[in-house]
Amino acid sequence: MTERYDFLVIGGGSGGIAAARRAAEYGARTAIIEGGRLGGTCVNVGCVPKKIMWNTAHVAEVLKHAGDYGFSVERSGFDWPALKSARDTYVQRLNDIYQRNLDHSGVTLFQGWAILGKARTVTVGDQQLQADQVLIATGGRPSVPEIPGADLGLTSDGFFELERQPESALVVGAGYIATELAGVLHSLGTRVTMLLRKDRLLREFDATLGETLIDRMRESGIRILTRARLQRVCRKDNGQLAVDYDTKKTLGDLDSILWAIGREPETAGLGVETWGVKVDTSGFIPTDHLQCTNLKGVYAVGDVTGRQALTPVAIAAGRRLADRLFGGQPGACLDYTDVPSVIFSHPPIGTVGLSEQQAIELYGEDNIKVYQSRFTNMYYAVTREKSPTVVKLIVTGHEEKIVGCHMIGDAADEIIQGFAVALKMGATKADFDNTVAIHPTAAEELVTLR
Repeated sequence: MTERYDFLVIGGGSGGIAAARRAAEYGARTAIIEGGRLGGTCVNVGCVPKKIMWNTAHVAEVLKHAGDYGFSVERSGFDWPALKSARDTYVQRLNDIYQRNLDHSGVTLFQGWAILGKARTVTVGDQQLQADQVLIATGGRPSVPEIPGADLGLTSDGFFELERQPESALVVGAGYIATELAGVLHSLGTRVTMLLRKDRLLREFDATLGETLIDRMRESGIRILTRARLQRVCRKDNGQLAVDYDTKKTLGDLDSILWAIGREPETAGLGVETWGVKVDTSGFIPTDHLQCTNLKGVYAVGDVTGRQALTPVAIAAGRRLADRLFGGQPGACLDYTDVPSVIFSHPPIGTVGLSEQQAIELYGEDNIKVYQSRFTNMYYAVTREKSPTVVKLIVTGHEEKIVGCHMIGDAADEIIQGFAVALKMGATKADFDNTVAIHPTAAEELVTLR
């Protein structure tokens, strides 16, 4: 017997749950299918446990600086298993909260893996489901290189399963996940090497951010090898791992290898070809500005679409879709421009709007102007170790409308949210200039640039 719903969501991550709950609030009979833990990547193997690890690394850094501030503090070790246990308990608490929220909203949960079948049915276990509107929000998974011995390494998912802290680790990748994991491990005392396929970090972001970060990471003691081509991974007789790269180079004596080379969509095995849902060459599901796929009544949000893989983006897109389908808001959709994001590196990065290169490509080099300042945060006034802060504004036109705002340095992760509001509202450089600075802070540098 086939059970029918108004709205059927495939995927119980951030975007899927947000859409399902919003639809149910409007009175739509809604069901959601999830084969793993509720909350998706963000809650289980992404934002939440990552931020806990970043906070832990930050505490380690503060302890290192405590002596410079006059405190007599002895750091006698770090209990990785104890932290992992506390972190896992917190994640489980969030899983339970998601379950209660679905129950409270009246959303039916089917545990299992969905398969798109004939006659527009969705099979999960021995259940046959149909719906007038179907949302695919299956998310993504970490990529693994196609080289011999790749299975000896860990992805970011596996990082959160580590029962002990590695003494030495190789992090392969140049994106935000690679920089975040490398920074956490290094701050907690692991000897870290990074292997980059090209010559800079964070190539998708403003160049100033990646250039500043790679210099700081090297200064802090992280070994970074650039333009390196992986060949194979093997385990030595002593149990340690080794990596061959380029032609005749080897890195050995590694406890762990972490793959952070990108993410792939979770569409394999879903059966999209049965329904005729269009996917691109990488398996992502293209959508228009209304989250519509090529099939009427079938939508997609979140990482599976390949558009701005950020939790708040998936949540916002899912809610606006539900507003449009069931809330009487025919024009509701997410504006994907000027979406702020943060990289929890060491130091952290906050960014919103166009990079300098993107602004040049859009407006022309003669039609943009860059305001930039580099300084040392006052926190480091009495410390032996120093860390840079860089703030950067990109403006265009006679009125100097701000089209890009970027910052790397302590508290950038907290500062950028307010400036993202200003950018979204169309602020100009004059608006920033007319704002009274808060002193002494790092944030004031963004309203005092000359």
